[in-house]
Amino acid sequence: MSKLLVPISNGFEEIEAISIIDICRRANIDVVIAAVEDIVTTGAHNIKITADCKIENVEEDDFDMIALPGGLPNAFTLAENSYVQDILKEFKASDKYIAAICAAPYALHKAEVLNKNYTCYPSFEQKIDPDNYIADQNVVLDDKVITSRGPATATEFALEIVKLLKGDEIYEELKEDLLLK
Repeated sequence: MSKLLVPISNGFEEIEAISIIDICRRANIDVVIAAVEDIVTTGAHNIKITADCKIENVEEDDFDMIALPGGLPNAFTLAENSYVQDILKEFKASDKYIAAICAAPYALHKAEVLNKNYTCYPSFEQKIDPDNYIADQNVVLDDKVITSRGPATATEFALEIVKLLKGDEIYEELKEDLLLK
């Protein structure tokens, strides 16, 4: 079974985190939520999630992919947390998939694991690399790094994660189940 790591901290964007977790679990991906701060983490809109573990207890070898939801200050916390940054670097060195949505590509940039082409929440590219920002795509896949724009693209982003980890058939079935065209 594929295994996905989703680190979160206070101020995470709920639509993004829940879309990733829910859609990937529907595809029978083992999703582990890792708290960067407290086990009970509060999102940007006061929705609380109880994480499965703390980020410092995570072993990179146990996972196939890492996916970072956005939201503020979550994106900045992920960018400054040494455990998250080390895990991102380990994933890159191991040629594993790395994903981030909304403001979270900033954390990839800080870890120096973001590939050339990416997207993010509009205006956040100014903190990353405006020259390689792709404004007209909801989801950008550049080798093993996948990025997306924000809350409205969360379902499409999560489905792309499913496609990468489970293949086209599961992706198409789930897309149909979610009533997406």
